Amino acid sequence: MKTSIQKRNGVTEQVVDLIIRLVDLIPWPVRRSAMGDVVESLLDGKPRVAEDVFGWSRATVALGVNEFRTKIVCVNDLSNRKKPKTEEKNPRLLSDIIEIMNPQSQAESHLRTTLLYTNMTAKVVYDALLEKGWSEETLPTRQTISNILNRHHYRLHSVAKARVQKKRKKQTQSLKTSGE
Repeated sequence: MKTSIQKRNGVTEQVVDLIIRLVDLIPWPVRRSAMGDVVESLLDGKPRVAEDVFGWSRATVALGVNEFRTKIVCVNDLSNRKKPKTEEKNPRLLSDIIEIMNPQSQAESHLRTTLLYTNMTAKVVYDALLEKGWSEETLPTRQTISNILNRHHYRLHSVAKARVQKKRKKQTQSLKTSGE
């Protein structure tokens, strides 16, 4: 019967808990290298075993083991991963949308928020942009225009006049009695 690497190397549950707590105190990216050091020393450099024992991502541990062995730190450039928003790529689009929306928008009645309510839908804004001279190829989709409107605090609001009024029983009864 095979013994596990953890038992063979004498790694107890107390040691596992201590290592997890200590590694959590180390800031990134040094933490990754520390994970690699722990796995190299206690678990024979096996990232899959580290995933089971410590609960760490085996991809992160594998990178940490390589960093620990080579002493070369891999630098993550997370700033370039963000996809720019449509209005950041084309600021003229945002200015045209605001120009279309502002005359049709109204503030909240109690002025508790900065939201602007409108009865214009994204389809209406899309059509207005087409009339303004934008081509269909350069315009984003209606869903993207809706997302832009939400990001800039334009909220769709149903107009009170468009709501169907339900007749109440008291009103219908009073109409019957007055009509007799």
